[in-house]
Amino acid sequence: AGGWQEACARLQSHLQPFSPLHHPSWGQHARVSPALTLSWGGEGGHEEDTCSSPSLIPQYKGKANLHVFEDWCGGAVRHLRKNLHFPLFPHTRTTVKKLAVSPKWKNYGLRIFGYIHPFKDGDFQFSVASDDNSEFWLSSDDSPSNSRLAAFVGKLGTEWTAPGEFTKFSSQVSKPLRLMSSRRYYFELLHKQDDRGSDHVEVGWRVFLPSLKFEVIDSSYISLYTDESSLKMNHVEHIPQTLASHSGSYLWEAQRDEHGADMLKSDPRDTFFLTPAIEASRVENVLVPCAYSPTYVVKDFPIARYQGLQFVYLSFVYPNDFTRLTHMETENKCFYRESPLYLENLLALGTEGLFSRETHEDTTPAPGRTAATAAYNSSEVARSEGPRVTSFLKMSETTVSQREEGKGQEEEEEEEEEVSDYSYETGELQQSWLEDSINWQRTFSVSSVDFELLRSDWNDLRCNVSGNLQLSETAGSRAGVFEIVNVEKRRDTARGNRYLLELELAERGQRTVRLSEYVYVLLWPKGVIASCELPRWSRLLRRGVGWGGGCSQAPRGEPEGCLWLCLAVKNQARWVQQFISDMAHLYGATKDTNFNVILVDFDSDDMDVEKALQDARLPRYQYLRRTGNFERSAGLQAGVDTVEDGHSIVFLCDLHIHFPPNILDSIRKHCVEGKLAYAPIVMRLSCGSSPREPNGYWEVNGFGLFGIYKSDFDRVGGMNTEEFRDRWGGEDWELLDRVLQSGLEVERLRLRNFYHYYHSKRGMWNARSKKPPKD
Repeated sequence: AGGWQEACARLQSHLQPFSPLHHPSWGQHARVSPALTLSWGGEGGHEEDTCSSPSLIPQYKGKANLHVFEDWCGGAVRHLRKNLHFPLFPHTRTTVKKLAVSPKWKNYGLRIFGYIHPFKDGDFQFSVASDDNSEFWLSSDDSPSNSRLAAFVGKLGTEWTAPGEFTKFSSQVSKPLRLMSSRRYYFELLHKQDDRGSDHVEVGWRVFLPSLKFEVIDSSYISLYTDESSLKMNHVEHIPQTLASHSGSYLWEAQRDEHGADMLKSDPRDTFFLTPAIEASRVENVLVPCAYSPTYVVKDFPIARYQGLQFVYLSFVYPNDFTRLTHMETENKCFYRESPLYLENLLALGTEGLFSRETHEDTTPAPGRTAATAAYNSSEVARSEGPRVTSFLKMSETTVSQREEGKGQEEEEEEEEEVSDYSYETGELQQSWLEDSINWQRTFSVSSVDFELLRSDWNDLRCNVSGNLQLSETAGSRAGVFEIVNVEKRRDTARGNRYLLELELAERGQRTVRLSEYVYVLLWPKGVIASCELPRWSRLLRRGVGWGGGCSQAPRGEPEGCLWLCLAVKNQARWVQQFISDMAHLYGATKDTNFNVILVDFDSDDMDVEKALQDARLPRYQYLRRTGNFERSAGLQAGVDTVEDGHSIVFLCDLHIHFPPNILDSIRKHCVEGKLAYAPIVMRLSCGSSPREPNGYWEVNGFGLFGIYKSDFDRVGGMNTEEFRDRWGGEDWELLDRVLQSGLEVERLRLRNFYHYYHSKRGMWNARSKKPPKD
């Protein structure tokens, strides 16, 4: 009556004493005697079970640990592994009472781990169901290190199941696994949800009988790995790391995609700061000193509120630093938009001068192409859905045969009957349309065009994928030095151009040294050009990293070249810990003892910030504790106030930043006391992107990351702490207005490998959240 399933079960029971069971060894089946047990991760294992389950702490029973990683796009588990904070620093650490979770949220990842307690001895099967992808890992014992992948839903992020749909994919169901009720088994469940579908993940199990259905593993059979309720968020030593979740796992390398960003390729600029500097005496009196007074400085000029960024000009660089985000131009084609900036030069040269055509009968753009006089839409900055600009490439005229074939096409189509694509009726199948004829021999002519030459040094706030302005290649063709590493040109057509020259020289054929000098090329009357040295600027460059003395630990007497990175925080332990770790890594990579960290803490309760600073390998730091709501302007001002020597550089910093190793050198080079401040442009990473896969855009409008001498900071009035109290946004533009009105220039460059990690506003500083509804 039970059918074939019952017959198979009886046959299996009858043969069991004589035939060994098939037991999985993760990819292979190991033969095991029914009276013996096997360690799934090892060989042999023919030992009698004498191990009993450890005594279970009562408060651990009926729950599993849950770690939540928010604000991360993608539907595959491999996307979760790319998260900067995975697996040690989740947004939330809590517990669940069963292995079936549905938060009703989007763009997150889950890691659920703990122990499973079988209710009987025997062979069990597990299955996982989810929207989107998920992985279920199970250990052969209570050790996380023995975990192996048992079942999963998809690997690409496109696979999903309905709730409780445990048999949609073959990969969902595990092989039969021998478990014992006297033992506990470590498990780990990873789940990734994108912004679509109904989010859920659940794990079911059943005794190995095909007639039985999978049932969700509930609180009766799970327990915590550890109790985290009393631990700070930066306390991570207790968190298990397995093959599924360890950053050193082969899964990280195996699932990494090759990325097309040119900026990922090595560049001599990235490590040039490690080259020893040339002795100052070797370059003294090479050029005559001169005063620096550019015409574009707007000192005492009335600037309307938040209009200072319109008076910031860009510098040209050489060689190409590949900061143009060419890999993002499929989504954002603003670099090719025919805006007035580019069109005025394009039209001046004449279309015929730039582009040639084989035929000239038809000048009408083909469908889907952009007319040459199309207006620029300033709202299409972040993402553009417009067609790729191809109007500059002119095809030859349509052939005569094509035109003849097109005649009378409508009449023929009207006479034809509508025939199904799949017809089983007798008779000849007739087409209901005429196929287009393709001229494979069509050729075209085109002249070389460099869009970089059409760009202006005006600070274009509408295009966020274009890179730094590029100097012509002829700029370095006559150089007789060992290598030109970097040239930066600030143009002043009325008085003369300022250059930062960074050269790699072979000193007497013995060693390689670096030369970094500011040079002012003046325009004298009657077109005479003369080069001179900016003595104060060059002296600061030569007295950078590597000169003796170092920053004094006392507030006074700090020599020039001292750099202070100032940051204000409140909670956000995962990001604060990351910042401290990055600063320690920066110190290890540069061995720079002349930089300091100032961290202003608004009474964080999710970590001990001061203890984290003490444990970090930093040359020195300042820790300030403030109470009340988070105030970025007040926090930064309090931090800068601790620096008493005006000849030090302060860099107003932020969380969520990835710093390149040359950041300290870059800040020092572009800050000159009384003359120049520095606002490097950071690249905002898109949701789900990382420094190894940098999709995103340049933050051309933001000036929150700002380097300036302490004396200049005080002279312009510092931060506006009265107007910008417990709100932020706009304080950087307001500071920029006052900096420019004081007569300072602001250097604005896109800095390679300088990233801002994606994050939402959830859980930030003074944000309030609703209490979740009870189950």
